[in-house]
Amino acid sequence: MQSGDDSAPGPRPTVFLSYSRTDLARARPVIDLLDANGFDVWWDGRLEGGENYLQTTEAALEGADCVVVLWSATSVDSHWVRDEAQRGRERGCLVPLSIDGTMAPLGFRQFQLLDVSSWNGAADAVEAARILVAARAKSGGISGGLDPVLPALAPVLTPASPAIGSAQSGGFSLSRRSLMIGGAGLAGGAGLLGAWQFGVFGSAANAATSMVVLPFANQTGDADRKWFSDGLSNELRSVLARNPRLRVSAPTSSSVIESEDDFAIGRKLGVGHILRGSVARDATRLRISAELVAIDGGLVRWADSFDRGLEDVFAVQTEIAETVALSLVAEVAGDDEAQRAVAAQQDIGGTENVAAYEAFLRGFALYGVSVGEETDRAALAQFDAAIGADPDYAAAHAMRSTALAAIANAASDAGETRQLYTQAIAAAERAIAIEPKLARGHLALGFALNNGQLQRAAAGTHYRAAEQLAPGDADVLRGVATFHSYGKDQALAGQMIARVLELDPLNPRAFQAAGFIALFARDYPLVITRMERALVLNPGMPSAHFGIANARLLQGDAKGALTAAEAEPVPIFRLTATAIAAEKQGDMAAAEAALAALTREYGDAALYQQAQILAQRGVTAAALALLEKAYGARDPGVLFAPNDPLLDPLRGEAAFKNLLSRLGS
Repeated sequence: MQSGDDSAPGPRPTVFLSYSRTDLARARPVIDLLDANGFDVWWDGRLEGGENYLQTTEAALEGADCVVVLWSATSVDSHWVRDEAQRGRERGCLVPLSIDGTMAPLGFRQFQLLDVSSWNGAADAVEAARILVAARAKSGGISGGLDPVLPALAPVLTPASPAIGSAQSGGFSLSRRSLMIGGAGLAGGAGLLGAWQFGVFGSAANAATSMVVLPFANQTGDADRKWFSDGLSNELRSVLARNPRLRVSAPTSSSVIESEDDFAIGRKLGVGHILRGSVARDATRLRISAELVAIDGGLVRWADSFDRGLEDVFAVQTEIAETVALSLVAEVAGDDEAQRAVAAQQDIGGTENVAAYEAFLRGFALYGVSVGEETDRAALAQFDAAIGADPDYAAAHAMRSTALAAIANAASDAGETRQLYTQAIAAAERAIAIEPKLARGHLALGFALNNGQLQRAAAGTHYRAAEQLAPGDADVLRGVATFHSYGKDQALAGQMIARVLELDPLNPRAFQAAGFIALFARDYPLVITRMERALVLNPGMPSAHFGIANARLLQGDAKGALTAAEAEPVPIFRLTATAIAAEKQGDMAAAEAALAALTREYGDAALYQQAQILAQRGVTAAALALLEKAYGARDPGVLFAPNDPLLDPLRGEAAFKNLLSRLGS
């Protein structure tokens, strides 16, 4: 290592390169880069004829300042490469690179793996800079010969980055040094090493605090118990999302997740870390394994397994959530702030009753299936069972309210709809009475008041409370964004749903909500894009085809609207869109048949939809009369009226303006 005058010549640090011979073409750029930047690189191409291979290789390995290992689909199966990597690990000088995106094998994942699979071999590329910084750090020095990599480092380093006093990993530490970039001070030595170890290079500024909780693997031996492993990981996500220092993405269990590897999902979500694990259990015992892994390189930040009695599941959840949060938050905040952030994520509105918890998880899984009234009623039965086991389970009361409201939305009898919403309001009020800080409770009450009784002002109070209590929860933000889209805050609704899609880009419900928000904003191409994405994620997504039908109709494509309408699985929406699109095509017989079926099957529960049809036909007086009747019956469809483009033919009418005034719009 040089000191004092960095320009003085010194010994070239030595590098032992371990790789598979089949990867020679990918190894040569690494060799050339290191050689051109002051390293003496030993690789098997330097063996002279007649040399004793084993003795020469062993001597080079033992004498090298650092060991650079090129992991690939081939080299991970090479015993030679593994042995050489093992010796580099033991000596504390291992620099692992992935040249084709392959993960390091087990036993080497506690080291930051630099993914250089996209490197084109250019010396001024970011990947080249990362290789050189890592190799210099492990060789025992940062100074000397850095000038060639500064242009590549500049885009990924902020000159004002704070110095790090020391960075430690695997027993290795460096004291603070100083490096000048563009005349501004930047922590060198430990600062650069710390950036490498924790994956700052090439990552978003907030990568250290962004994460996703993936569905835990079901290892119970019973496929029908997947609800337990999925539910446990979802509860962990809900807890961690309350931490103000974490950005927690929220993937929905779907074929998209099941068909891709964990790191591909993490990259698609744009997060820095994944929390993954597995759950095995029987009637009385539980085994949970979990690990927190950095996306960039696969470094295992924390891993543990827990063998406990089933009644200890709550303590295990808390321990996992706290450990993960502290591991991430401590990087960007002091100890006191990290502890405060963890305190903010404490479980709210939960239970300590295992039977209640299991029923709640079963109900949550059924509700998440989202295929109609049958699954919603099955979910409701489970939430009722959870409350039966623990009457003070606030989260179960909140989800009971949510399920009741979902059933009410699909009911074909107006009287039943009112009754269901009354029950939903009572359940949400009970949840809040038990736990006033439960965001789910406020969200459920806001929805029931808004959709069940058209009380926008009262509902707004609870939507705002939900947002304040869980600003990082995608489910909460989706509900609040939808509420705003019904009123005058279109811009706010658009901003919030964009945030939801950032946090929850694999959730069909999120894209469905985004589609309707775009519809109310009259961005018809975006409606189609959002709804089609929802259908990719869940082909049976209710009302998504209806949204597409509306957008195509309002773009003047009645034929396309009719095609979309025919694909809609929910009859009330299918019939409404068909009645309008068929009339626009001049097929009055089909239009009248659809309207007659809608009236016959839904009666007064479809007053708003009938008004939409008549408004599009230009039958103004009858449409206004139906809207007035719908308002009197507290038909939740009326909430669409302020921004529904299907009602645009009525907007100049005094009666319509009066209706909007009473709605608070």
